[in-house]
This record gives sequence, C-alpha cells and structure tokens, in this order.
Amino acid sequence: MDVFVARQPIFNRFRRLFAYELLFRTGMANSFPGVEDGLATSSLLSSSFFTVGIGQITSGRRAFINFPEEMVLRGMPTLFPVQSIVVEILEDVEPTDEVVTACQKLVNKGYLLALDDFVYTMKHRPLMELAQIIKVDFTISSIDEIKELVAFSTKYHFKLLAEKIETYEEYTLARSLGFVYFQGYFFSKPEVLHNKEISSSQMIYMKLIMEINRAEFDVKNLETLVMQDVAISYKLLKCINSAYYSRLQPISSIRNAIAYLGEQGIRMFVSLIATSKLSESKPDELLRTSCIRARFLELVAGEVKRDTGEAFMLGLFSMLDAILDSSMESLMLQLPVSDDIVQALVHQAGPLYPLLQLIKIYEAGQWVELDAAIHELGLVSSNMIEYYLDAVRWTGYFI
Repeated sequence: MDVFVARQPIFNRFRRLFAYELLFRTGMANSFPGVEDGLATSSLLSSSFFTVGIGQITSGRRAFINFPEEMVLRGMPTLFPVQSIVVEILEDVEPTDEVVTACQKLVNKGYLLALDDFVYTMKHRPLMELAQIIKVDFTISSIDEIKELVAFSTKYHFKLLAEKIETYEEYTLARSLGFVYFQGYFFSKPEVLHNKEISSSQMIYMKLIMEINRAEFDVKNLETLVMQDVAISYKLLKCINSAYYSRLQPISSIRNAIAYLGEQGIRMFVSLIATSKLSESKPDELLRTSCIRARFLELVAGEVKRDTGEAFMLGLFSMLDAILDSSMESLMLQLPVSDDIVQALVHQAGPLYPLLQLIKIYEAGQWVELDAAIHELGLVSSNMIEYYLDAVRWTGYFI
C-alpha cells in the first residue's frame, strides 16, 4: 500500500515556523472516503515514525496529526514521543465523558491538544478547558463568530490558530484579532499589489542569477563570481561535502566543486544560493518551499524525460514574486529563462505548467487532483513520496 505524506507549515505571529501539519493519503483512493479513519492515521503514523522518520518529514518541528475518536480512546497518541506531535481532535468527535477523560490523560502526560476546525458550542467546553490550541477555519467562520470566540478565549488557556489563511491581508486581520498561530499559503504571496524597486543589494544577486543562466557558460567567470561572495562559496563547499553527496574525499576548492557538479549542477546551485540571499527578509519557509519544489520537479522531470535543469529553475522561481514583492511578469522580463518557464509562471500555460501544478497539488494535499495529474504526466505514483522526501532532505542541507 502506497503512503503519501505532505506537510503544511504553521507560523507564529512573527511568521516564524512553529510546526507542520501532516496531510495523509494512502493508496490511489481519495484521502479518507473509503478508508476508515483509524486505518488512515495508523498508516500515517507507521510511515512517518517507523518507516521514514518524523524528523525527516518535519525537519525537527512538531507534527500536527489528526487522531480519530477510537484512537484517542485507545490512547494511541502515547505510542509516540510527547515532544514530536500535537494531537488534533477532529471537529466531528463528540465530547463524551470517555473522550474528555482520554484527552485529560494525554494532557497530564504532556501532550499538546488541538481542536480542529472548531465551531463553538456549549458541549465543547470540557475540551476547551483541556486544549492548548484551537484551530479556526477562516473560510467557514464569520468575523462575528471569530470575534466571539476570541473574546471567549480570555477565560481559558488555549491559543488560537487561524486556518486557511491565503493572503497577507487575512494574516494581518487574524493577527489583529488576537490569533497566535497561522496556517495557509499567505507567506507565498506578494505583500504589495504594485511593483516596487529592487534594492541594490538584491540587484547584485539578480545579476548573478542572470549571469549563471546565460546560454554561454564561462567557468572562469563563474568561479570569479562565486569566490567574490563568501556566503555562496561557503554554502557551495558545505553542501558538496555533506552527507547527501557521500563523498569519501572532501572538496576544498571552488573550481573542483564546479567541476564536480558540472555545468547544469553549478547553474542550479548558484541560482539557489542567490535566491536564498534575495529572500533573507522573508519567512524561511518561503525559500524552503521554493527549494523543495525545485528538487521535486527536477526528479519528476527525470522520470518523464524532460530537461531537469529547466524543471529545477521552474520550481525555484515559482515564488520569486513573493520573495521580491513584485509581479512575476516583470521579474521574468529581467531573467534569461526559457519561454517555457515564462509561460508556466506568468501565463499558467505551456508544456512545463503541468509540472508546476503537480507540486502545488501535492503541497495542498488535494489527492483526487493528484491522481489526475500523475496520470496525465505518465508518472509512477509510488515515486511521489520518495521524490518529496528526497526534496525535503536535500533542502535541509541548505536551510
């Protein structure tokens, strides 16, 4: 049985990463329809903790995981490290005496308890008294309902988490209302609607990206450019000598590192590091997601016999508008990238666009749509989780 795991970031008030929610799907059926909740969560936990390793999936952060009622009553969360998970109680779990008692035992043992997709009713008060986090879906709750819950929260000890926050304006609103944690892809959108000037320091790295992506590739010029920047030189040598590449003999010179990676490899690497410098004022997750997309699409492109370097750049630049708070169209005019990349990023069209759709669908845990995308591209479904975990692990060596 194939197991698919994706993750969605959860931020604090300062847009720093707090945790990840793990999104689960097994086999080629949809996520939970047709799959009993206990079996679904058991498969996820078995895969995450025993097969893959939770640390690899969440990069050492806590994992929010949905536990159905039966597993809560059986005390299943206690099989896993208290410091690694947040126990999510689904919205359809009835707060019976047995459920409340089971949750009390978890809290007594130090587990964090979160109420998912919460809508306040009197019967939920016993769970509210135990919960450390209450998640509110901004797409199904009115502002009046949210304000009422915020006012009510002052009587308890829980913190509020805003779900489905998709724009910077929604994040600002939720924060102003008193929410402490935020989940959604608001961090991946530009914070301004108009274009702004790129700073002189950012322009240096834009020029480096332009130089490295020119058709005429000059190794000596590249070596000079890399050696002029201590941060890029350091990250290049650190990465090339990391466990990911499993080298027996360390590489100590920029020239040897360039030779080892090859033209395409060094082009992708320098573009990645330059992009990381462009995003220094942004949440780390923005760059982390860009890198995961880049590596994931590189691996997918290899399977479908597409240009892996082009696919890598597609993923890496897919959030450049949010990094620089500018329109994607104006940014693509400044970079010497292929027409296919421009078509995919600016016009959501062209031969590369299905690859970009694939990773976005995977990130969102839209499993039915993922089936169709996998079929359309002619991919082997069981490779998806391997590619995703490889991308997460690979990204960990840079960020």
